[in-house]
Amino acid sequence: MTHHYEETLPGGGHTSLVIKKGQILRLTDSDGGANVSLMLFNAHEKSERLNLPDTLKGQHTARLGAGHCLYSDMGRVLAAIVTDTCGWHDSFGGVLNAAEVAEKYGKGRYQELRNGFHRNGMDNLLVEMGKWNLMLEDLPMVLNLFSKVTVDEKGRFTFHSQHSAPGSMVELYAPMDVLAVLTALPHPMDPEPEYSPRPVELSLREASDPQGLTLCKTSRPENLRAFQNIERFAV
Repeated sequence: MTHHYEETLPGGGHTSLVIKKGQILRLTDSDGGANVSLMLFNAHEKSERLNLPDTLKGQHTARLGAGHCLYSDMGRVLAAIVTDTCGWHDSFGGVLNAAEVAEKYGKGRYQELRNGFHRNGMDNLLVEMGKWNLMLEDLPMVLNLFSKVTVDEKGRFTFHSQHSAPGSMVELYAPMDVLAVLTALPHPMDPEPEYSPRPVELSLREASDPQGLTLCKTSRPENLRAFQNIERFAV
């Protein structure tokens, strides 16, 4: 299997890349307990981006995993989750800003910690977005891969620690050219008091007929229509 791109995203790191039509991005939680905050944009028209409310409503679930699709605000599939050994990915938690990270973990300044300083999700994502001429007003909701958050009957959130085991993996198939922006930082609801972001392995490969794509297209009638919209409004 030929990989076009492989990278270890260190804990606290951030990156961005274009997943071309017909390619799969694999993310692997090598050590366990990782969290990756992910944003998706139409690579050719970045005003079109991931819409998590539509993603959840269209598929009648708040638990995203294999067989689910990630919708854009134009009703198209930006990515399909074709493989998933983790079983649950969170769409509620968002990311922390600098003040929230300082409140939770302490100041963690570069002056004392050098490259181990406490990074925050908002700034990390904005750094990557700036490389693509995107700014704060372009910051959408994020999907937190490898994290599980449940909601009880009274609307209370519960974060499930160590949900992702070492080696857990998720694969995202792109049916259109997609810009992915991501950062590897602790989930905002993670109760761990120490700042300890975990690394994630990334790889990109061609997959014109990926296993699991049929399930994504057929798990909900809305999904098939969202795939059809890709051709109807092709860029």
